[in-house]
Amino acid sequence: MDEIITLSYGSGGKKTSQLIENLILPAFACNELNALSDGAILELDSNKFVFSTDSFVVSPYFFPGGDIGKLAVCGTVNDLAVCGAVPKFLSLSLIIEEGFKLEDLKKIINSIKETAEKCNVKVVTGDTKVVEKGKGDGIYINTSGIGVLTHEFLGKDKIAENDVVIVTGTVGDHGASIMAARNNLVDEFSVISDCAPIYELAQCILQYGNKVKIMRDPTRGGVATTLNEFVEGTEYSIEINEEDIPVSVKTNNLCEILGIDPLYSANEGKILAVVDYSIAESLINDLRNIELGKDAAIIGKVTKNFPSKVVLNTNLGGSRVLTKLTGAQLPRIC
Repeated sequence: MDEIITLSYGSGGKKTSQLIENLILPAFACNELNALSDGAILELDSNKFVFSTDSFVVSPYFFPGGDIGKLAVCGTVNDLAVCGAVPKFLSLSLIIEEGFKLEDLKKIINSIKETAEKCNVKVVTGDTKVVEKGKGDGIYINTSGIGVLTHEFLGKDKIAENDVVIVTGTVGDHGASIMAARNNLVDEFSVISDCAPIYELAQCILQYGNKVKIMRDPTRGGVATTLNEFVEGTEYSIEINEEDIPVSVKTNNLCEILGIDPLYSANEGKILAVVDYSIAESLINDLRNIELGKDAAIIGKVTKNFPSKVVLNTNLGGSRVLTKLTGAQLPRIC
């Protein structure tokens, strides 16, 4: 590891994994944390819950398709949903910079309220701090969430050869939206963030029971990084086909201009899942009947050809290994 923390340690990619594995896990090692899931499964008096937390530092804090408030609710609720839980309660902590416009804060709070109501979750506790002007870059938000565990069969240890990889919609839209906003390209490309609650999609997938092996929402580091997390340290590989991966024309065009790979661009309203091949087609049909899942697609399969690796079969007939995100391609994306 480096002697100082750089932006790449917050990318969700290789450096983030190094920080967690070399510094954080050794200090707090326990079964719940060692699972490195999107949330911890906790048991209290024979009842099981999922507990998750997330911090949001997105810049700009208003972007096409959402804002930091909507993102703060969706981010934590979505983590609970892909862990197989029904989201119930949220905490809300605000770190606000001196001089922040009250009108902007009102908009963000209202967005939190509307999104929480849509997700059927309650904000039940919180905290507010104000820091000196020039030391907070506007506003940062932390949310923690608790959900009731209803499906406990998920895990990378369930993955098997010939399983199928699905994604519930076009990839890379959130990251592209943020980069468009930062580079004053919103009017030219009209890329809208996919920031949205994915609970309905998760429940659609979970109806197939233990035929579902694992689910994640591919946020920082994108689809490529999440797929690596599925198979790292296992005997399995994941092979995906470029021609099958749904990418919107607007997102693809913007990524080409900025030199960004959509597979490493963040998503905030999609699910990436590995499922048994026997249910794949039926599940895709079910997902496409939901508005957020209308572009759902089968993008690849689990093999033993390249243990612990993710391989992209390209449109040109070649193939290349997809590693976890390296560097800080899109800092402060969420």
